[in-house]
Amino acid sequence: MITKIQYTKISKILKNKKILVSGGAGSVGRILVKKLLAYPIDSIRVLDINEHALFELEHEINDPRLRILLGSILDKDRIELAGKNIDIIFHAAAIKNIEISEYNPIETIDTNVNGTVNMIRMAIRNNAKIFLNVSTDKATNPSTLYGTTKQLTERLTSWAGITNAEPKFVSVRFGNIMDSRGNVFEIWEKESKDKKPLSLTHPLAERYFFKSDEAADFILKCLLMMKRGAVLIPKMKSYKIKTLAQKYSKKQKIIGLRQGEKIKEILITNEEKQKSLEKNDMWILNPYKDQYPLNLL
Repeated sequence: MITKIQYTKISKILKNKKILVSGGAGSVGRILVKKLLAYPIDSIRVLDINEHALFELEHEINDPRLRILLGSILDKDRIELAGKNIDIIFHAAAIKNIEISEYNPIETIDTNVNGTVNMIRMAIRNNAKIFLNVSTDKATNPSTLYGTTKQLTERLTSWAGITNAEPKFVSVRFGNIMDSRGNVFEIWEKESKDKKPLSLTHPLAERYFFKSDEAADFILKCLLMMKRGAVLIPKMKSYKIKTLAQKYSKKQKIIGLRQGEKIKEILITNEEKQKSLEKNDMWILNPYKDQYPLNLL
């Protein structure tokens, strides 16, 4: 939750700003868009390839400051237009599903890595002030293609941050979104409704969970912690999947881990902690601490 003091400080940063949210019709993006409209911004552009999701968002939000943009982050001309005269960019567009990404590696690498490169270059050309990349705990010691591509987006964003005075480039890294589309809870609800045993990948599996509302709040709070090239990581609670499943049904079946999937995810490694500034609720990771001390960021 954002305090009144934080709201006031964030309001000063966002006042009269033109904002672009890539992947803004997604689970976290749409909540972030709604929250941003509670601030005194000039306008907000939502770029997404999901036409139906954009249609729903436009009809859900009645605000003249909202701009709906259909397009891909792989289309350089499209994002150039989307980013014209923009002040702040929240980059959340990505291929996220682990199984889909494994079976579509070229498309995943193209979207997640090359698409991020396109967004970074666009931000620099258009003299944006802030670029915030949304990452995942799957980027920590990645074992999947999705995690590997997201680790690369963090590296790219950090590199852009230490080599450019503006925009201020940072990444945020957090765990699973509990109420995202296609999440395990949706699957369990359907299985429970159909009176089928719940699908569990592994009896010892543990995951970090955020609600989309909490994730959006954390992203906004990070506007107050803009250290160039940093990765901002919240301190999150880890849940045993089996324990969560028991709230839906006692009947369960083990289906096995998907390719590259871990039993337990990690938000931050011990090595990364050595390169981080620890706060009460987060770590501020400087991946290039040896070359660029945190106080220079």
